[in-house]
Amino acid sequence: MTDVSAALEAILFSSNRPLKVRELQQATDSDRNSVEGALEKLREALEGRGVMLMRHHDEIHLATRPEYAPAIRRALRPDVSGRLSQAAYETLAIIAYQQPVSRARIEEVRGVNCESVLGNLELRDLITEVGRGSGPGQPKLYGTTMRFLQVMGLESLEHLPTPSNEHAEISGRANG
Repeated sequence: MTDVSAALEAILFSSNRPLKVRELQQATDSDRNSVEGALEKLREALEGRGVMLMRHHDEIHLATRPEYAPAIRRALRPDVSGRLSQAAYETLAIIAYQQPVSRARIEEVRGVNCESVLGNLELRDLITEVGRGSGPGQPKLYGTTMRFLQVMGLESLEHLPTPSNEHAEISGRANG
């Protein structure tokens, strides 16, 4: 294959779901380093364009940039999906910054029961079970999804904003 980057762009454009690096390797008959290099080349080529390369762990997706969402909505007129509640945003923030995180930890930070909020976020495919804790009953551990990145307009989790000190408890990453 002459240009792996162009092939990846075509594959990702055609796919209706995020693809794993392994799948891209197989599709292009390339090794991981070649695919990673081609993905970086593609990401750079898409800077300033209407679409961006999104990455969530080992999954890659080509998506529209959030700043064009209003124009896209007007053009496609999708069904209106309900807005997230303040509780949902708070819960999402805790999960995004502390993942993998248990319901007990989320409730400890928020100070209220989060069962229904977590269920709603799972239904919207913004969070998912990413494992089980080692404590009593092996509680579910939650993490964010590719859909979370899409809704929040982030290329990857590394692009999460750095929390301010007043929100440091939510992030668990206070630097003093």
